[in-house]
Amino acid sequence: MIKILANDGISESGKKALESAGFLVETQTVAQENLIQEINEKDYKVLLVRSATKVRKDIIDACHGLEMIGRGGVGMDNIDVAYAREQGKIVFNTPASSSQAVAELAMAHMYNLARMLYDADRRMPNNGVSDFKNLKKQYSNGFELRGKTIAIVGFGRIGQSLAQYALGNGMHVIPVTRESENFEIDLQIPGLDCKAKLTSVSLNEALPKADFISLHIPAQKDGSAVIGSAELAAMKKGVCIINMARGGVVDEDALLEALNNGHVGAAGLDVFMNEPTPRADVLAHPKVCSTPHIGGSTVEAQDRIGDEIADIIIAHYKK
Repeated sequence: MIKILANDGISESGKKALESAGFLVETQTVAQENLIQEINEKDYKVLLVRSATKVRKDIIDACHGLEMIGRGGVGMDNIDVAYAREQGKIVFNTPASSSQAVAELAMAHMYNLARMLYDADRRMPNNGVSDFKNLKKQYSNGFELRGKTIAIVGFGRIGQSLAQYALGNGMHVIPVTRESENFEIDLQIPGLDCKAKLTSVSLNEALPKADFISLHIPAQKDGSAVIGSAELAAMKKGVCIINMARGGVVDEDALLEALNNGHVGAAGLDVFMNEPTPRADVLAHPKVCSTPHIGGSTVEAQDRIGDEIADIIIAHYKK
């Protein structure tokens, strides 16, 4: 019986599908420092991770019996993918399964920032009774998304899914890619045939035009930020930044400075440097709406991810 360690969990539907196909699935979380010993002692052939577990060269070299490494989700920067494949391991992810969930969270952050809900929710419980009129005045200068421009940095599955929602909300969408490309976006509105044709531009071209900038790119190999002081300075005053990608894609020091001086109006962050212990000053900033890296974590997305993982593993071993 082939043994699978789902170290960061797997949906119940995915687990059941694998077990029905004759696999043994273990969902206990093994500490990073104990992974090699656990994999070798229990002869796991498949290791499944999300973003918490890292699969680096040490694990790949030490776990000779490991045959497949799967990432539930999109980015695989926590896995030494090229090296693992050179050693004959099969490495896979589930890029399509969580795209809608991440896009919807990005939209939620955008609405939140536009109407300052994140700050109102913090202050209303303590000050709503005694200072209702002043709070009402303060939060009455929000703005609407319709007619605003969003630059979507990284226009893969998630970026295109976000474009569907943004276009449906009447926003102008600027795709940002390394090279100019043409895209046709199907808005997927029930009962209607609605498509939009878009052409991507460079980051430098998009920055001064956008009211919102949403990031959907992997971490850079050298660990550098894509959005730093120079990029922030090139943006519109009052721009809102959404980061659903990876911590470090946005320079947090530069972002805090831009928030404090008013050049950036607000930021919606789902990812942070040093997860799972992000900076307290970033989380507590009055112009930051934060969530704990839950972009792909909806019930529906987790089921899709688990089912896709099961399909890939079953197809490999049953061929």
